[in-house]
This record gives sequence, structure tokens and C-alpha cells, in this order.
Amino acid sequence: MNDSKKQNMEEIRLMKGNEAIAHAAIRCGCDGYFGYPITPQSEIMETLMELEPWETTGMVVLQAESETASINMVYGAAGCGKKSMTSSSSPGISLMQEGISYIACAELPCVIVNVMRGGPGLGTIQPSQADYYQSVKGGGHGDYKLITLAPSSVQEMADHTVMAFDLAFKYNTPVLILADGIIGQMMEKVVLPPFQPRMTEAEIREKSPWATLGKPANRKPNVITSLALEAEEMETINLRLQKKYREIEKNEVLYEEFSCEDAEYLIVAFGISARICQKVVEMARAEGIKAGLLRPVTLFPFPTVAISNFADKVKGILTVEMSAGQMVDDVRLAVNGRIPVTFHGRMGGIVPSPDEVLKALKDGLVK
Repeated sequence: MNDSKKQNMEEIRLMKGNEAIAHAAIRCGCDGYFGYPITPQSEIMETLMELEPWETTGMVVLQAESETASINMVYGAAGCGKKSMTSSSSPGISLMQEGISYIACAELPCVIVNVMRGGPGLGTIQPSQADYYQSVKGGGHGDYKLITLAPSSVQEMADHTVMAFDLAFKYNTPVLILADGIIGQMMEKVVLPPFQPRMTEAEIREKSPWATLGKPANRKPNVITSLALEAEEMETINLRLQKKYREIEKNEVLYEEFSCEDAEYLIVAFGISARICQKVVEMARAEGIKAGLLRPVTLFPFPTVAISNFADKVKGILTVEMSAGQMVDDVRLAVNGRIPVTFHGRMGGIVPSPDEVLKALKDGLVK
């Protein structure tokens, strides 16, 4: 079999979620990765360094001197129309917020990966989901949003990497892959995507005419900036961004339902919490409790309408998170007081067990 046929074949591997992101980034034609090591996501950069994609696809892989430096390297590469990305874990993502806000305002495509750990502060290297607010409410300064994908398997770590670049270039916006430490560290079978060629300069000029690749004689200079000193101009930029976010909310909502057809009680959870809650649904039904699970795949845009519709069908909703309760606010907004919404969470890197979640469902809603 020749090399081109091999590259177009899907491959099945056993690997960590972090490793799956690295492999998928190379295969989807990423031009550059700029990052800094921090547990529990360091294998992303380590795997890229081990694979040496600069020798095969020409992808640049660089360890920056800090998280602040890495996000600004992404900013520069994105301004040239390149597929660029970074990854970090919670404290490192906090350091990137100014750069992320600049990129969002400049309307540039890029991918950011956050493999969450417990906080606040340096916290622990154990898994958490307490970066929800930071991720879906903007994170940095100003009125902006990030498309936020929440994988719940190693397979989705690979799939969402490809999807993230597609969405980033579709809407000229940063896309965040928000995974918890368990998804980054756990090993599962994964089908890797086929190789896509990196874009040529001619393709970039055609698909991204705003890119700063040098000025041809037949157009004005491209200027990429987030600075607009006149208030009216800054408001115009903001209105354009808000219009884009409404379009994203209309077209890009993704969620998964599990045993929801006849559910009397609904559990809402994302990431590893959703994996745990699938077992909870099975245990509840074995006891005659008709429970179902709704798993948001996109945290922004949030499946508000879907959850609102369930408020007319079920007796109550339990939200499960590895936090003090963040996504539960968006669930309550979707329900708007029509039915009870309860919450069960663990913090500091502790993962809830199916038994305790089932007890929370019984105690809070079924009684």
C-alpha cells in the first residue's frame, strides 16, 4: 500500500485523551502548536514533540517561555490565516485570558484546549469542572464568547479537535475544548481521523482574504487589531460580535440524550460527570425510577431550548458537576422556575460516585 493510501485510512489506537488531541491536530492540518507544560495536559505537547510533525507535515511545535507568550504566538499565527492552537490547564488558561480576549475581538480562528484541574489557585493536579464560568461567560474582559466543546471520551478528544478547527474558521473565532483531567489522562480505543493536507498560501489567501501574508498590489493593507479608540467604532465591533454569537447559538448547539424518551427525572451533566451519570440512569431504572440524561456537547452555545422543553415533560432536574455549581445556573435559567432543579457536586479533584449521585437524585427529587 502506498503512503498516500495509508494517510487516508482511519487508524484505531489505544491512547490517552491528551495523546488523541495531539494526533488529531497533526492529522487535521494544524500549522502550529505553541504551549507550556502543566499537569494534567502536558502529554499534548510531549506527544507532539515525540511525533516530530515538522519532519512530515511541516507543523511547527514550540514550547513557549510562558502561557502568556504561547497565546500571543497563537494570535500571531492566526493573524496569518494559519491553523494554530495551544493547550494548558486551569491556572495556565487564566494567564491566557487577555490574549484570548484580543483574539476574539480581532475575529481570528484558533483552538485552545483546557484540561481542567482543581482550584482555586494552584489547587491540585486532580480533575475538576470548575472552569465552566470562565469558559462560557468569556473569561477575559469585554463582551465576547468562545465556542466551547465538552468531550466525554478519548474518541471525542480527537473528533472535537477536528471540529474545533472547522468551527473556528467557519466563524473566525477562538474555539475552546474544555475537558476535565480524567478525560485527558484516561486511555481508550480511538479511531484517528485521516490526514488532511495543510493549507497552501494560495488557499489561505482565497479562504481568509483578511490574513496578513503580505500586500498584493490590488488591495489595501490588511490590519488586524482589537483596538478601536472611538466609542462608536468599538460599539460597531461589539454589535458585529453579538450578531455572530446569536448565529452560533442558532446553528451549532450539540447535545446527547440517554434514556430520555419516557424520563420523569432528568440529569444534566457534561464531560466525565456525564459518563458517571449514564450508570446512574441505569441504576435508577433498575429501581423503577425513570431517569434520563442530557449531556451538553457544546457548553456555548448551551442547549437551553432542549432543557426548556424537558421542563414541560419531567418532574425535576438534577445537575451534576465537579464544582460548587456553575452549569446549574444555566440549567435554572433554561427552566425558569417551572420545575425543581437540584445540584450535586464534588470539589477539589474528587470524582462523584454513581451511588452518591443516585442518592442525591432520590433525596432531592424523588423522595
